[in-house]
Amino acid sequence: MTKRTAAKYKIDRRMGENIWGRPKSPVNRREYGPGQHGQRRKQKLSDFGIQLRAKQKLKGYYGDLTEKQFRRIYAEAVRVNGDTGENLIGLLERRLDAVVYRSKFVPTVFAARQFVNHGHVTVNGQKVNIPSYRVKEGDVIEVRDKSKQMALVLEATQSAERDLPEYLNVDHGKLTSTFVRTPGLSDVPYPVMMEPNLVVEYYAKN
Repeated sequence: MTKRTAAKYKIDRRMGENIWGRPKSPVNRREYGPGQHGQRRKQKLSDFGIQLRAKQKLKGYYGDLTEKQFRRIYAEAVRVNGDTGENLIGLLERRLDAVVYRSKFVPTVFAARQFVNHGHVTVNGQKVNIPSYRVKEGDVIEVRDKSKQMALVLEATQSAERDLPEYLNVDHGKLTSTFVRTPGLSDVPYPVMMEPNLVVEYYAKN
């Protein structure tokens, strides 16, 4: 098992939830946390604990971003007009690796980061290999011709595991995805409940 795969499963078990909705998640078999003390009775979380957990879950969902990266995105969400929690979700969903994952070009968000890193994706015809690259409304994201027959791409596009969101216009025949609009929380097909309002409360106090 690769380090990334192990980390992915560890996040699921630490949260006690199948946060990506994948059938192979260990939470489907056992809901207690990892480690020798994982089966202890769960203590009731404090307000701080609930907020921290919401932050860790949202951060982990997007490929376990570093705290520095996530805090920077949050700071930008604060500066933009409107609801900070909704802004945060919009900024996260505009990441190129998130769009590649949402478009079902790859099976996992971890694979999406690697896929972009290795230069398999173009934005408006130009190769972009920065997973955190922020797409804009109207941008066309495409899998490069030489990468369209990769096994993980074929597997992901044929999978019925995830739904395509309405803010993307995806053509799996051409392996293109147009970013139609920036989504809000209710638009994003999270398999579990995300609570960006608690993330905002966490950073407001810390």
